[in-house]
Amino acid sequence: MAENTAGVARYFASPGWKYEPMSDGASNFEIVVVGAGPAGLSAACVAAESGKRVAVVDDTPWLGGQIWRGEQARAKQPQAQQWLQRFRKCGVIVLDRTSVIAAPTNGVLLAERASEPREIHWEKLIVATGARELFLPFPGWTLPGVIGPGGLQALVKNGWPIDGRRVVVCGTGPLLLAVAKGLRDHGAKIVSIAEQAPLGRVMEFGLTLLRHPGKIIQSAGLMAGLMGVRFRCGVWPVKAEGQDSLQRVTLTDGRKTWTEECDFLACGFHLVPNVELPLALGCELQNGFVLVDDWQATSAANVFCVGEPTGIGGVDCALTEGQIAGFAASGQKERAQALFRERAVWHSFRVALARTYALREELRTLADDETLLCRCEDVALGRTKQFSGWREAKLLSRCGMGACQGRVCGAAAKFVLGWGMESVRPPVLPARVGSLVTTNDN
Repeated sequence: MAENTAGVARYFASPGWKYEPMSDGASNFEIVVVGAGPAGLSAACVAAESGKRVAVVDDTPWLGGQIWRGEQARAKQPQAQQWLQRFRKCGVIVLDRTSVIAAPTNGVLLAERASEPREIHWEKLIVATGARELFLPFPGWTLPGVIGPGGLQALVKNGWPIDGRRVVVCGTGPLLLAVAKGLRDHGAKIVSIAEQAPLGRVMEFGLTLLRHPGKIIQSAGLMAGLMGVRFRCGVWPVKAEGQDSLQRVTLTDGRKTWTEECDFLACGFHLVPNVELPLALGCELQNGFVLVDDWQATSAANVFCVGEPTGIGGVDCALTEGQIAGFAASGQKERAQALFRERAVWHSFRVALARTYALREELRTLADDETLLCRCEDVALGRTKQFSGWREAKLLSRCGMGACQGRVCGAAAKFVLGWGMESVRPPVLPARVGSLVTTNDN
């Protein structure tokens, strides 16, 4: 493949992103980190500080992932500022707006930037691809105005007008409170917050935060910022209604139902790990997450994985795992081992998080047969029920064959129908055909 190094750059200081183009040999690295969220940043920092030639690849034009997206968000989080400042000084090469689409051979990633293909060569690879929101189908879930909490938050951070708009926030997970407060800070009227987890489990989870003072302070700040907003546990959406866009949502607690008028329904059912690239690399999964050892190494040779693909545990867990992998990949195993106890603490938090926000059985039957399961290809749930699994549904109905490549409907089908992802074929992200068939002319 003809090598293309446009966009390979070194990240420098504030106030914005400033880059210095690198030489033609810049696509060869000792360590490559895929993903510039907290896990990827921490891994890249500690590896680069050892003197290794390290690159971070990310498909966005910013650093920090979704959780540290936007200058205002970073300014309010000392932790984000600390790591971004450290990152500026460590000499990591940044390949921004670059999407990894395949892993054709061991030690090589195939990527695209500005629709142009490139090869990125690595000796050690750290995958930090994060997670995405889980959406479950229910009548009306495809109406304009029904959107994931994180998606609405991202739009608002980028200037989407929300002032004075009525928002119902529902689903599950700590993200609901953070999003609700953020939207309220931007002028939204939060009608209510509905958490599907039972009150008893949420209160029990609150007690586990006593071991994490920082989390208690964070939670207290969120609750203070949401004073006066109705927050219900054991409540979930039944249907969304409206003419051309959302006008109201019906909620239930399993005993009674009621309707709330709103302009937006921010609805998401926690997170799904982005494991497409690990699967393409041959990494083994366990219970839907990438299986790693003490050093965050996967079953694939010289490939490490950190953050949400190994388990949904939040930013502190991701930072710790990232450092362990960065130290291990750069030959600093003693420094990695020194963080094992800290990681164990955050893994216990991760277990409590999963137990608390486990999805209730009632959510499996929210959708009727006419409800769309695959939004991209307009495939209704009733049609998919005649198939035995994901592969057959794709072949005979095109379910999962649209723009999202099954990232939305595939996760929903796993929960609603019990189907699993059998395999991943390249490209792992939408790509130009030319990027997949270009041959080396040298």
